[in-house]
Amino acid sequence: MRWPFGKRAPLPETVAPAPEPAAPARKRKKAARGYAAANTGRLFSGWGTSSNAADVDIYRALGILRARSRDLALNDPYAKRFLNLSKMNIVGPRGIALQVKSRDEDGNLDKEANRLIEAHWKIFCKMENCTVTGQSSMIDVLELVVISLIRDGEILIRFISPWPENPYFFALQLIEADQLDTHFNGTLPNGNRVVMGVEKNKWGRPVAYHLLEKHPGDSLDATYQRYNRIRIPAEEMIHFFIPERVNQSRGVPWLVPSAARCKMLDGYEEAELVASRTAAATMGWFVNSDSYVEEEEDEDEETETTFEAEPGTFRMAPDGYDLKTFDPTHPNSSFAEFSKSILRGIAAGWNVSYHSLANDLENINLSSIRHGEMVDRDGWKIFHTKVIEHIKDPVYSRWLAMFLTTGITPLPPRKYDKFNAAVWMPRGWHRVDPEKESRANTRDIANHTKSIVQAAVEKGLDLEEIFQDNAKAKELAAEYGLELTIFNGEQKNAKTNGGTDQTED
Repeated sequence: MRWPFGKRAPLPETVAPAPEPAAPARKRKKAARGYAAANTGRLFSGWGTSSNAADVDIYRALGILRARSRDLALNDPYAKRFLNLSKMNIVGPRGIALQVKSRDEDGNLDKEANRLIEAHWKIFCKMENCTVTGQSSMIDVLELVVISLIRDGEILIRFISPWPENPYFFALQLIEADQLDTHFNGTLPNGNRVVMGVEKNKWGRPVAYHLLEKHPGDSLDATYQRYNRIRIPAEEMIHFFIPERVNQSRGVPWLVPSAARCKMLDGYEEAELVASRTAAATMGWFVNSDSYVEEEEDEDEETETTFEAEPGTFRMAPDGYDLKTFDPTHPNSSFAEFSKSILRGIAAGWNVSYHSLANDLENINLSSIRHGEMVDRDGWKIFHTKVIEHIKDPVYSRWLAMFLTTGITPLPPRKYDKFNAAVWMPRGWHRVDPEKESRANTRDIANHTKSIVQAAVEKGLDLEEIFQDNAKAKELAAEYGLELTIFNGEQKNAKTNGGTDQTED
């Protein structure tokens, strides 16, 4: 139906909805607050609210952070302890050993080729062959990598080939992160962007590194000046750091999360030590008595009012003086607990257990230390994987290519992919409770829930090497006419732990 005179029907009057009753003030305040962490009131005025790109924050603070981190590594005992713990647990006494598992077309291991490659790899890892300086073995390189990663936040390793000083024409050059020019930023004519010395393509992939020819802090050089930069293609370089944000271009020292606490604790310990020493050295004062009338003395004559005390002696006070003893309050009774509290925070920032960092086994039972060690070891295993993926695999791949093409081996270069089958064996650990855990391993192997290979790997051992050593021991015993009961089957596993032994967690 149309409205008369061709006009449309008038729109109905809009009625505003009735206002809802106001919420109580308490509810309004709670709703307005939302996330407590977003509060910007008086109590949170010192909490930062800006959010910069990762590289912006790093560029502003990297120089100071690295300098202070190096100072801690030199002078702070807990930072030094953390460095040593990292070397011991990531690198270990034998480094990360190589096993080559190349296989023939029938699926069987090519044992002869594998042994040959492993033997030459050991030669390359020696001090005179591994690096261009001829002063660092592969274990030394790994330790420097770990130290630099923790103290400086990053390290660069350059592949040098051909290198005429060893039979493999290949060596490594270690470069401190200071030579990666932090102040070189901008867009190049080819469209690539340089961020703190790292040249990236449009996808953010590093394509080159712009290094200073010499260390910028080498003030011993008589020709010290702003050095020229050299451009190194990314395929010739390992830039090892662990990013914490997407598109991060440079690494930050691992010591940073606990650096402020370390410095504060060091200052507190120093103040407490000075106060305690002062308190121990100051025994008391002689105070002039009101009842004593001092004889007239020459104005130029000075009266001796101090004397040195020796342990176990008493002296008479001078006439007219009373002794006021000094009761020191240092060392403070809360010093130990307060220091422990700070150290727990430092250990948490570095992801290690307190008892390991502080070397404090007081009031530690077997169960708690076992739990702490297992958590620590899981953390170290993560870094085993990172060192293998970022250092060991790339270095082995480049070395293998040179090894197969130099003519020092009969192995054909065309089978590079076959021989590039490295399996790495990082360090293992001794058991916290060896007897119980050995019984647990025996039980699990007997129940087929764990293999003997896995049991050996957990200790950082190679099962094939164990069998070879046992075979040599058996031959040596037979040569000397000895009979070892462990080899004649007298010790059977049926009575030891046939799957019924219970172990405590």
